[in-house]
Amino acid sequence: MEFRKIFDTIPEEFDKYRPRYSEELFAFLKDYAKLGPDKTVLELGPGTGQATDPVLDTGCDYHAIELGEHLYAKMKEKYEDRPNFSIVNDDFITHDFGDQKFDMIYSAATIQWIPEEIAYSKTFELLKPGGVLAMMLTREDYRSYNEALYEKIQKVYDQYFKPEIPYTQGGFGYTKAPDYGYGPIEMREFYGTREMTADEFAAFNGTHCTHLVIPEPYNTKFFEGLRNAVLEAGNKVVFKDTYVLYVTRKPAQD
Repeated sequence: MEFRKIFDTIPEEFDKYRPRYSEELFAFLKDYAKLGPDKTVLELGPGTGQATDPVLDTGCDYHAIELGEHLYAKMKEKYEDRPNFSIVNDDFITHDFGDQKFDMIYSAATIQWIPEEIAYSKTFELLKPGGVLAMMLTREDYRSYNEALYEKIQKVYDQYFKPEIPYTQGGFGYTKAPDYGYGPIEMREFYGTREMTADEFAAFNGTHCTHLVIPEPYNTKFFEGLRNAVLEAGNKVVFKDTYVLYVTRKPAQD
């Protein structure tokens, strides 16, 4: 199974444990893209809506394309009663959008699963002149909260983290949009914290693509090791998150 499709096997867990993004990030993005009822927006791979509500709530004409059929079904369950919501279950790489054009296309930790040349060239073609491309991701840090806990968790990884499928996904060039005709890239960082119990920490790690392909007997020992490490640290782990946002525009026509 392709890593980009594996999240579709855990829609409920994905919905419950994957991180959301900060209000400050969306406040900046709404202002940058001037989002409102007069704007048409496309979200790439929304998962189960980790970055959907703040954009949908602007009243924009919201569209999404989701590869996973179970994630798509979860999105329909959550949002299909919203009059400005529309979603298709297909692969962005091959989907024919016809004459559709968008004022903003955005991705929350999704665009990196698309080959860079396709991601940039196709979004560029789908955007209206002056349209916005926004790409966000989360950088997680629990080491600075508790160095000793971090070291214990790393020992669990060293001993039991043995995924049966190698992760070969290369780094996506988030700053390379100008190479494909876009204007300058602007990068902003926003911050937040998350606190988890031992069970929540194990469940959250169970939503990572590489962690979903750890075979037995390592799988059970790996997740037990994570739980026990956090339990021994007082049943609490705190993440200091950095929400990174890259924004750029398709040049406006003269």
